[in-house]
Amino acid sequence: MDIKPILSALRRHKAGTVLIALQIALTLAIVCNALFIIQQRLAHLSEPTGVDEANTFVITNEWVGSPSSQRADAMMREDLRVLRELPGVADATSSNSFPLRGGGWDDGIKLTPDQVKDTSGAAVYFGDDHFLNTLDIPLIAGRNFRPEEITAMDVRDRLAPPVAIVTKPLADKLFPNGDAVGKTVYFVGNPTTIIGEVELLQSQSVERWASAFAWRSIIVPKRLAVSLGVFYIVRAQPGQLDAVMRAAPEALFKSNPRRIINDDDGVQSYATIRAKAYEGDRGMALLMGVICLVLLAITAAGIVGLTSFWVGQRRKQIGVRRALGATQKDILRYFMTENFLISCGGVLFGALLAIAINLWMVTRFEMHRLSLAYLLAGVLILLLLGQGAVLAPALRASRVPPVEATRSV
Repeated sequence: MDIKPILSALRRHKAGTVLIALQIALTLAIVCNALFIIQQRLAHLSEPTGVDEANTFVITNEWVGSPSSQRADAMMREDLRVLRELPGVADATSSNSFPLRGGGWDDGIKLTPDQVKDTSGAAVYFGDDHFLNTLDIPLIAGRNFRPEEITAMDVRDRLAPPVAIVTKPLADKLFPNGDAVGKTVYFVGNPTTIIGEVELLQSQSVERWASAFAWRSIIVPKRLAVSLGVFYIVRAQPGQLDAVMRAAPEALFKSNPRRIINDDDGVQSYATIRAKAYEGDRGMALLMGVICLVLLAITAAGIVGLTSFWVGQRRKQIGVRRALGATQKDILRYFMTENFLISCGGVLFGALLAIAINLWMVTRFEMHRLSLAYLLAGVLILLLLGQGAVLAPALRASRVPPVEATRSV
């Protein structure tokens, strides 16, 4: 088909042509970046913690009466004994925090005492000799803590662990060319020997600021003995999670009623913990999805409306073309081609706009660069949407009879 008559017609309808092209361009730019954000958020949602989430839950225990650190440590050790003896419990431990909690302790690690800048940041977990087994985190090198290495620590005490266990991502960052086990690092200003290495343990926070050390964690042989309370992490045997979650608080209150375990979030499965941790990401993905659908619907409606308007204006011209021998397929092809040319101009400008928006977000919000695959997918979606939207009014135009040529304009 000769496109010169189509281009000539479009020049006579510049306002409508430019409006639809800009609408397509803006929709493409936003949809490409929105789909990319959705993919990033969904990938974030599925990031592994390293924990046996299907069988693990957390109890937030608070003490009544502000006991001393020595008394709190004694009560905590008794609680752990009670929990470990419960039917259906695989193991239990206490800690200052847990993966996906949303907040916790993090600090820097250096390789030399006079080093100015940290080699790496790390999430800090307190753990005893049951910590790895409770979270079902296997050692890949070195050894676990020995019972005599575990000491109680109050918030006023200085953290100076002589030994520690690190995750593989942290070990690779600290010692990329060699085995980390047996090496000495400087943690909180003190020499600490790495005695073990585990595969994976996610940090407490999933926020963007913590992404630099998301799986760089260090476990120190400490029990946090404070008057405020403690987190008990419990792993149930397969299939026993619900029963153990009901039995654990009852056993703890029976052992010592001078405690508070909140009814709403005092006992949380890891499914609940994960849902709360990534609530913002799910909300953002849903919002971006709704925006994409709304923009695509508005763009399709705009194409349908403008093409229908043009068909109404051109009924006499269409009738003349039919009278001169143009078939229904010729008329249909004309409007489909006309819309395709407008869409091509829109997606070309939209692709440039999408890249510009992404570059701005990369520099402003530290986001990833837009993948070419999402740009191509967006172009294909908009072109198909444009052709689909114009089909109905184009079919109506093809049905205009030749007799329209004899009617007055």
